[in-house]
Amino acid sequence: MSDARGAGGSRLGAVLSGLAVAVGCVLFLGGFAWGAVLYKPYSVPTDSMSPTIGKGDRVLAERIDGGEVHRGDVVVFQDEIWGALPMVKRVIGVGGDKVVCCDKQNRITVDGKTLEEPYLQAKEPASMTRFSTTVPKGRLFLMGDHRSDSLDSRVHLTDSSHGAVPKDAVTARVDATAWPLGSFGMMGRPDVFKDLPGGVSQPGPLRLVSVSVLAGAVLILGGAAYGPVARRMGGGTTRRNEMREKVAASG
Repeated sequence: MSDARGAGGSRLGAVLSGLAVAVGCVLFLGGFAWGAVLYKPYSVPTDSMSPTIGKGDRVLAERIDGGEVHRGDVVVFQDEIWGALPMVKRVIGVGGDKVVCCDKQNRITVDGKTLEEPYLQAKEPASMTRFSTTVPKGRLFLMGDHRSDSLDSRVHLTDSSHGAVPKDAVTARVDATAWPLGSFGMMGRPDVFKDLPGGVSQPGPLRLVSVSVLAGAVLILGGAAYGPVARRMGGGTTRRNEMREKVAASG
């Protein structure tokens, strides 16, 4: 009877093991496919976004259009006036905003609201260049977090667009730093922009994508490991039963 129970348990374990591997494959491959559709990796070639994003860091950016951009977002964009390659900067102002630098404490204001910018390079003023500009409708005023080493909207203030980039030049919003591992982390939304009209953007589904891939990997490994573990445990049980039978027979 014990052998029958063991065989039944073995069959059930095999079924559950196969199910775990199947579900794991769906989650693992589905998560990767989902991430590939929504996200694109970029390498940042300069330290203009330091310390938020360092030179050579690889980031994961969610594919979006300009209509989804909010103040405080770190975006990937490409504009012919700025150069031929994709660039990464932070959105400081949107269409209609009056962006001014600086107040007596060297801080930028947007529509009169002072920006306390915790993401700036340590001990740097908000800008070495004084300016006052109104962002044209449908455009974005962009700056790097390392203000003394960033060629951004301030450099183009004398252009007809007052340094602002068209919304449709934005191709993606950075959701996380992926490499190097020491700097891995999600990209937060600065609280300072929450009280301005439109607030801040919501994070993309990168956490769900990561959980799906991780859970899938755990199920695949766990399901695949069941067979060898069960055989090893089953062999031990068989040997113990044989020993009991020998003892009983000799008694």
